[in-house]
Amino acid sequence: MGSSACSSRPTIDPSATYIIGAGDIAYCGVKVATEAPAASTAALVAANPSAAVFTLGDNAYDSGTIDEYQNCYGPTWGQFVDRTFPTPGNHEYVTPGADGYFSYFGDRAGPSRRGYYSYDIGTWHFVSLNSNVDAVQGSEQETWLRADLTAHRGQRCILAYWHHPVFSSSSVHGNNPWMADIWRTLSEFGTDVILTGHDHGYERFAPQRADATPDPDHGIREFVVGTGGANLYSFASPQPNSEVRIDTTFGVIRFGLKDGQYDWFFVPVDATAAFDSGQALCHPKP
Repeated sequence: MGSSACSSRPTIDPSATYIIGAGDIAYCGVKVATEAPAASTAALVAANPSAAVFTLGDNAYDSGTIDEYQNCYGPTWGQFVDRTFPTPGNHEYVTPGADGYFSYFGDRAGPSRRGYYSYDIGTWHFVSLNSNVDAVQGSEQETWLRADLTAHRGQRCILAYWHHPVFSSSSVHGNNPWMADIWRTLSEFGTDVILTGHDHGYERFAPQRADATPDPDHGIREFVVGTGGANLYSFASPQPNSEVRIDTTFGVIRFGLKDGQYDWFFVPVDATAAFDSGQALCHPKP
């Protein structure tokens, strides 16, 4: 286990709106779905029946086929499909065109099988992006994102999520620059939080720019939450600005959202395991 926060476990605030989720989820292998780790993280989601659910990709192993979605994801996290806002991972694209993912989630995966879309919850604007397709400046996805954020300039808080982390201290994958231009675009519009998966552990970073320069006033706080049920990875040497690292437990992250602020709680499946919680204000928008 890496460093862990010393913050207290938050209670439910009836005045807040909640979202909950993780990435790297349904890995059944030789086990039936109800005995896989994804069943334990699904129980944490089920304990928050009013929360919207997000996924951070690699939702069904190994290849994101429709059979894996139906037989492994379905009995676990599939019970929340009507309140789930997913994103795809690289394992989804082992199946050509991520057909299993798009067939399973249908309209909930966004339009035209492109894998990116946006929505609002309360006063917050959310953007689900696709780190498996072109994401450089001027690409179709980045151009769409810029137009989407321009159309939502009046909203106080912005949260974006996708699969591959720009920053990660994991010993397996680590930093991935693929979405760095997307990070810069999000930063330009004052985005507050980025969520990713891919590396199978929990990590929280201090607010930073796309070049890893600390920026407590305008930087984006990234969370890596690849703890939905696939085998866990260990950490290597911490990347700059890494504040918390937990690699010994599956779990989910829950956010309590208010106008202009948020709190977070990494909820482990083992109540005695390390956890992380905190709160922050959203940035003033440009």
